[in-house]
Amino acid sequence: MSDTEARIPNTPKIRSVRAWVDSGSRPLEPGADEGRVDWVRAVPFLAMHAACIGVLFVGVSPVALWTALALYVVRMFAITAFYHRYFAHRTFRASRAVQFGFALLGASSAQRGPLWWAAHHRDHHRHADTALDPHSPGLRGFLWSHMGWFLTPKAFRTDFARIGDFGRFPELRWLDRYDVVAPALLALCLYVAGALLHAFAPASGTSGAQMLVWGFFVSTTVLFHATVTINSLAHRFGTRRYATRDDSRNNAWLALLTFGEGWHNNHHFFPGSARQGFRWWEIDLTWYGLRLLAALGLVHDLKPVPAWVLARAER
Repeated sequence: MSDTEARIPNTPKIRSVRAWVDSGSRPLEPGADEGRVDWVRAVPFLAMHAACIGVLFVGVSPVALWTALALYVVRMFAITAFYHRYFAHRTFRASRAVQFGFALLGASSAQRGPLWWAAHHRDHHRHADTALDPHSPGLRGFLWSHMGWFLTPKAFRTDFARIGDFGRFPELRWLDRYDVVAPALLALCLYVAGALLHAFAPASGTSGAQMLVWGFFVSTTVLFHATVTINSLAHRFGTRRYATRDDSRNNAWLALLTFGEGWHNNHHFFPGSARQGFRWWEIDLTWYGLRLLAALGLVHDLKPVPAWVLARAER
């Protein structure tokens, strides 16, 4: 350690601030209360929500609204198809370039890096709705399962023992450590695009600030809350086709909102399929998107729903 580094305070709050940029700078504190909310670390998350109030000051335009919707769609797909079905469950195969491209797109959703996301999700499946489940609504309630759990020191770390298969890729480890880079770049690009439209296409009615607020803050916040409804609501509301050891439910409304993730009881019974809407009438937009990517040669070996799984259905 250099003399300069030695003079820099290294208190828990300072480490929390450093972790806004470098998640690898936050080791576990000896004797720390792992179940408490780290409010300093939570500041960017809270600020993202507060920034949505900016819609009252920047106005709105069709360009900004369509941008927000498009970014919701493409990033939801990146989360559901790659963060979840690829990185967490390995239900299809992709090249290293494709895997990194969608990992980068998923990281722009401000839901941490792909290794962190997948490792925690694997932990969830291993301990679903038990005391070791990081976000069971039946244990600590709606708010905790929806957003409290990942703001704790324990949940902040990436358990590389759970994700050793993808953890061997240095580009994914870098993206996981500096997970703020992708959303920051997206926010910057949106601001620049809005500023250019304001300067060269004023009829668009947009601006840098407007594109930033709608395209990034609003879209990202809505995307986050839609994604985590699977933690907080899909273990409480819906139907159960399979008698799993957890409280997972199938919920058609959540499936529409999350591109197929709402068929959660299906998924918990057999997480090894790239398809979560097991029946033809169960709309699974992520599955349709994966079929399109497979037709284009970008992904392959999509794992189907086995016949024995369909035969075990109770309803």
